[in-house]
Amino acid sequence: MTVRIAVDVGGTFTDVVVLGEAAEGMRHEKVETVPTDPASGVLAGFAKADADLGALDFFVHGTTLGINALLTRTGARVAIVTTQGFRDVYEVGRTDREPMYDFKYRRPKSLVPRSLVFEVPERLRFDGSEILPFDADAARAVARRIREQGASSVAVCFLHSYANPAHELEMERILREEAPGVSVTLSHRLSREYREYERTSTAVIDAYVKPITTTYLETLEGNLKEGDFAGHFLLTRSGGGAMTVQSAKEQPVHLVLSGPAGGVIGAAAFGKIIGHENLITIDMGGTSLDASLIAAGHARIETEQLFETLPVSIPTIDIHTIGAGGGSIAWADEGGHLQVGPQSAGAVPGPACYAKGGDQATFTDAALAVGYLDPDNFLGGEIPLDASLTQEAIERLSASLGISPDETAEGILRITNAKIAGAVRVISIERGYHPKDFSILGFGGAGAFVAAEVARELGIPTTIIPPTPATFSAFGMLMADVVNDFGQTRIVPVDGDSIESVNEVFARLAELGAESLGADGIDRESWLFLPSAEMRYQGQEHTVNVPFASHTLAAADVPAVLEHFSAVHRQQYGHAMDDPVEIVTVRLRTVGTLPSPEIPQLAAGSGDAEGARIGTRSVYRAGGHQDYAVYDRRQLLAGDTIAGPAIVEEPSSTTVIHAGDRLVVGAYGELVIRWD
Repeated sequence: MTVRIAVDVGGTFTDVVVLGEAAEGMRHEKVETVPTDPASGVLAGFAKADADLGALDFFVHGTTLGINALLTRTGARVAIVTTQGFRDVYEVGRTDREPMYDFKYRRPKSLVPRSLVFEVPERLRFDGSEILPFDADAARAVARRIREQGASSVAVCFLHSYANPAHELEMERILREEAPGVSVTLSHRLSREYREYERTSTAVIDAYVKPITTTYLETLEGNLKEGDFAGHFLLTRSGGGAMTVQSAKEQPVHLVLSGPAGGVIGAAAFGKIIGHENLITIDMGGTSLDASLIAAGHARIETEQLFETLPVSIPTIDIHTIGAGGGSIAWADEGGHLQVGPQSAGAVPGPACYAKGGDQATFTDAALAVGYLDPDNFLGGEIPLDASLTQEAIERLSASLGISPDETAEGILRITNAKIAGAVRVISIERGYHPKDFSILGFGGAGAFVAAEVARELGIPTTIIPPTPATFSAFGMLMADVVNDFGQTRIVPVDGDSIESVNEVFARLAELGAESLGADGIDRESWLFLPSAEMRYQGQEHTVNVPFASHTLAAADVPAVLEHFSAVHRQQYGHAMDDPVEIVTVRLRTVGTLPSPEIPQLAAGSGDAEGARIGTRSVYRAGGHQDYAVYDRRQLLAGDTIAGPAIVEEPSSTTVIHAGDRLVVGAYGELVIRWD
């Protein structure tokens, strides 16, 4: 059996999961994140888990370093090199605005000032043929100006380079000669698709996070080598799966949603194991909540995402994030109404009950105040909670609201649950799916806490809490395969005459995929190619992604392709038409499958959970106090049943069920909750 370790660096805690013989099954640990030095938190996690680096076969890592650099604007000083006459593409964008009717809206400051956008004489047609040759002398002058102005990273995006990258490659060569210390990103290596603004934005974001990400990964890689680590070092990708550390250093834009992706990967894999392949995931941590949808065992993948109005044209798991976490701050607005988030107390100063200087009531404080949390058993007692500080914070807030402290605490929880339900509607109803056809999988430090309540609010009959939900994203990283995504714009009608043109593109993408998997060290027997295409009715602006059975098509396959397109279009938009259909972008996902880890099962019990009961706690709910039975999850056995109201505690998480809920422990330790 192989030995694996996964480390997920979050905003408040760093989670560690070890699976294999050296860990005697599965081991879960948490350490506090060090925002100023995340690598030290990773090493602290290794130490706490007693991990023998020399015995590890796989180390899978998820990091928020890239997204944090974007959110806090602490990335590199980036320059753009583009085609002469197109200097303002990045600045102008699509001339739209996300909050259409907010007259106070101000566009976020650009990642690249206009003074660092440079033009080079060159021009290609849409098919890659040359109109104007690349001007090497002008390019050298631009490279010298970039060096003189102190840019540490460069994004190169020439017009139509997705069809012919020759000019971008020549610009890279000149930059290496004239500005050898500057990091270089070429747009065609990230996206071979049309839409110049989106491709430029993707290259800029990659260039923006590349120096800080490369430095971090090289430091961590060096620390691992000092500890005699000789296994595979992988990082989770925003689009699902994992990538090698070398690929991550070359294309760090794929790490922007690295951490949240781990939870969705794990949910898809765990759902197949327990027989629940339609899942809505809610991953609630200390700062935010991430919601995603898994249909028929597969996460929904988007080919473009927005990060603070900035488009990124890479395959990304469809994750909707809101500011609702354990550290979300409760406050009174100008009208005297209770609000929660999106501001967060984070790891420092944290909720008031952490006694680290925080003095504002948070979601965690509210959970403690109503009685859901045990102040002496938070994180297994490692972080004792100060209930008196919570009470003071909530009393101050309740005074400004004109209601009782108990009503204030319950109101914080109810508002948060309503926000989470709204996030679930976004990734289900707004995508053409009905929530009742899915089960909720709740994880993260607080996901198990709210999952059953959110399921009731949405009419979802089943809620599942996986084993050790607080570290489930790290667990999910252990299930990842090595993945690479390739795409090429080729606009052609879907008919027998165009099949060969599509096959040519698929063949070229398959060559790139084989090269990447070979460079990643994956045996050919483990390769898997998953073809698809972005398709639309002629005249449409937007596309839908349609999976293909093979990346080699025949004219006889056209009717089946059109039928599949109609089904996908009807699912997403509610209708299908008889209009002509065209392919816009050909895609190929290459997968290097890794050995599947074996998940330990729980010992069978008698069905009576009374042996795991450790007491009773008074809880304020629905305007009055009620007694909730309290159970120790570590003592529950497969088949044990609990009727609500009850609280199930474990060292790093708490599951709450209410009157009318019924909980059954599954074979792998999952808690399956259904309500009447």
